[in-house]
Amino acid sequence: MECALMVDPLPFITYTFVMSITPGPNNVMLTASGANFGFRRTVPHILGIVCGFTVQLLAVCAGLSALFNRWPALQSALAWVGAAYLVYLGFTLLGLKGAEARAGSRPVSFLEAAMFQFLNPKAWVMTVTAATLFLPRELGPVASGVYMVVVAEGIGAPCMAVWALFGSSLRSLITAPRGRRVFNGTMALALATTAVMMVR
Repeated sequence: MECALMVDPLPFITYTFVMSITPGPNNVMLTASGANFGFRRTVPHILGIVCGFTVQLLAVCAGLSALFNRWPALQSALAWVGAAYLVYLGFTLLGLKGAEARAGSRPVSFLEAAMFQFLNPKAWVMTVTAATLFLPRELGPVASGVYMVVVAEGIGAPCMAVWALFGSSLRSLITAPRGRRVFNGTMALALATTAVMMVR
């Protein structure tokens, strides 16, 4: 009980909020999905991120980050694959021109979103930093893992929902073909820029 009282969650909450609310691969993708498919169809994407990040965070807390210390090239390889996926999504966005195109397209699935977390450098930075600075090892392996997940997802999930809702709020503004082209072109450029930042 004394150990639990010694844990100050505020620094971890602050760190998680800043990292979760600022732009990154997940938030750009959620904004684009919300605008093109609506919030409801973007929910599986959000849940996939939550699930993938939870598994990733628990794995890092259990010692997975040691792999990157031993084989730095592994993290670089994951970053290149993740960047390629973002470029692919950008080209997909450029192809969404109207109702006919949208009928044959679909948002990112739950499984795709979950798997992408293992290719997302920002997610790795978040989990490795969180495990290094904020993991309360004095609580024991199970309780500390639960603590990390509850704080991370309690803050992160609402932040992701904000980005998806922001995108969804733009739907009425991009109903015209030109407006949709401009928006999807902007999102594709944002994804490409993010991809470059991932591998530089």
